[in-house]
Amino acid sequence: MIQGSIVAIVTPMFPNGDIDFEAFDRLLEWHVESGTDAVVVVGTTGESPTLTADEHVDVIARAIKTVKGRIPVIAGTGSNSTSEAIYYTKAARETGADACLLVTPYYNRPSQEGLYQHFKKIAEEVDIPQILYNVPSRTGCDMLPETVSRLADVDNIIGIKEATGDLDRGQQVITLCAERIAIYSGDDATALDLILAGAKGNISVTANVAPAQMHEMCRLALAGEYEKASLLNARLAGLHNALFLEANPIPVKWALAEMGYIQSGIRLPLVTLNKAYHIPLREALRHAGLD
Repeated sequence: MIQGSIVAIVTPMFPNGDIDFEAFDRLLEWHVESGTDAVVVVGTTGESPTLTADEHVDVIARAIKTVKGRIPVIAGTGSNSTSEAIYYTKAARETGADACLLVTPYYNRPSQEGLYQHFKKIAEEVDIPQILYNVPSRTGCDMLPETVSRLADVDNIIGIKEATGDLDRGQQVITLCAERIAIYSGDDATALDLILAGAKGNISVTANVAPAQMHEMCRLALAGEYEKASLLNARLAGLHNALFLEANPIPVKWALAEMGYIQSGIRLPLVTLNKAYHIPLREALRHAGLD
């Protein structure tokens, strides 16, 4: 089972928007060395909406080549088109990904039955471990716990990234499904509490800038060491919030550029971080010991 701190990694870009694969390699090496337990590529944080189909597959392949099996690589392969999600999921399997992360279909607003049939179809078509991803604040689509429970009985579906930020919701999914699939937090601010309630880890934005700290916090939480985990999480709490001052991944890419890990490239319609947020994000980095 994949557990612990799972970074939803950025896709580094040059100022002109081209992918900076050498910077991507350096980030991946930093994560392996820092103890990050797994990496999600081409998810929301990886700017999947603005990558071409070829780039999408190339980024997955590059991560697998660079990581060389040292930690699991989870490929973002979700879409609001079931056939497109199947295409990306097949490509990830053929490239050698360890698992796939599939976001709920956005914009077209499927019913709960539509969600069930969508994910069931992908699981039946592609033989690779699959993690569901529920993030209604981004998609306008909320997959209810009862639907997750139905999908937990489908072969290949091994987990869910629950990113509502609602602890009651997360605990409900744990109660219904934890004996059949892994539940992962998708919200850094509430990840500690959800892990202590039974989640297996955190698919994290904060881990992009604080990989060692997030690994240790998750390790302590999984071991039930509440006080130590809470002390560490308190130092990161400002980052959990500041990295969402604007839409993800705008703040985290700016922070990584400030730290010297990547250049400032980001693709339209996203633009670089508003100057009004530079000071609070720098302060959050300083408080976390990352300046």
